[in-house]
Amino acid sequence: MSKSLKRVVRALADAGLTVRPLEMGAETRTAQQAADAAGCALDQIAKSIIFAGQTSGQAILFITAGGNQVDSEKATTVAGEPLGKADAAQIRAQTGFAIGGVSPVGHLNPIRAFIDPRLLEFDKVFAAAGTPRHIFPIDPTTLVEISAAQAADFTIN
Repeated sequence: MSKSLKRVVRALADAGLTVRPLEMGAETRTAQQAADAAGCALDQIAKSIIFAGQTSGQAILFITAGGNQVDSEKATTVAGEPLGKADAAQIRAQTGFAIGGVSPVGHLNPIRAFIDPRLLEFDKVFAAAGTPRHIFPIDPTTLVEISAAQAADFTIN
């Protein structure tokens, strides 16, 4: 088991959850790949999109429904600072995950997080579990609690 996957499993267990990540037979780097592998609706995929706060220098996590895109102007307003592209090195340093497997939980360092309200419309969503082949099912309200994410409008309508 990779270090990244172990951190996600530990974060879920530390939250008192018995959720087990699922290993998919195919990569789940994109929301569509994950939805196909999980056999769920595209919007049931909780994508982890990371931006760089231009004032704070910190990575900021936007947990977005699979079919939605982040609106950079709305995200900037929600974050309270200008946002830029987070590069792979910054994402890895802040979260400990590589692009394509960034989980909303189990980060190496604390991260500010916001969640797309569209995800809260489902009984179950699926999120990356630290690798391009692992996802985990979770109640979206529980995901909000364990990721400390704030629900906010930051997507393109």
